[in-house]
Amino acid sequence: MEIKLLDQETFTKKNALLPFALTDVLTETAGKTNSSLFHFWQFEQTFILGMKDTRVDHLKAGVKVLKENHYDLVIRNAGGLGVISDKGILNISWIFPKGNTSIDQGYERMLTLIQNAFPELTIQAYEISHSYCPGKFDLSVDGKKIAGIAQRRVKEGIAVMMYLSVSGDQNKRGEIVQAFYQKSLAENYGKNGYPEVWPQTMTTLSDVLHQTISISETKRRFLQALNVDEAAQNALDWVKENKQETQIENKLVHMTKRNKQLEELNDVHSL
Repeated sequence: MEIKLLDQETFTKKNALLPFALTDVLTETAGKTNSSLFHFWQFEQTFILGMKDTRVDHLKAGVKVLKENHYDLVIRNAGGLGVISDKGILNISWIFPKGNTSIDQGYERMLTLIQNAFPELTIQAYEISHSYCPGKFDLSVDGKKIAGIAQRRVKEGIAVMMYLSVSGDQNKRGEIVQAFYQKSLAENYGKNGYPEVWPQTMTTLSDVLHQTISISETKRRFLQALNVDEAAQNALDWVKENKQETQIENKLVHMTKRNKQLEELNDVHSL
């Protein structure tokens, strides 16, 4: 199946809800049209919360920590817990028809892809319990997590989404997430399904390669592994070309409602 490649400028605070609305529209489209799409996207300095993160004991205190460290916030529409996204993090959504693909098979497809993109590394999939957003398909090298995978199924489509720590100060990222949970959970830190974050359990792709790798080179590696050599189309142009503006607007309405809680916390996130 031919893969359509999508990319665009880095998302900012002003359009922070857009990548999540876009993923849902792309996923529905993949199911309807029996097509496959591959979407690269990045954020400026942003903390992406899972729905469970909004149910911490002291959300306002946790948000204060993030704002003091100059992070914007957004609540996503997929499962899992909080992750940091910045210019050293590459987000990848691989979107395709559901067919008979099991949940594990969806994750394994992304694992195989990253292993093919970086054959010099031995990448394993198992939970790094003291990382942030721990899960069964955490991707690690020598016991340190470099990426996490989430999955969202919309109608007849599947989006397998990966955040990959390419470069930057991963230890600092871990310290910030650790501080968020310490402040927002207080005496319940590390309990009730929230991680006790140890920053040293995570690292970057650059660190395990023992050389700095750019976002553009990382993208090139993935496209080589996919055997895709076409230029990426701007994802927003794709929306217009495929007359999906109304669908995007509808998804943004739902995302706005989901993020209302953050707006009420001292206007933490504003559209």
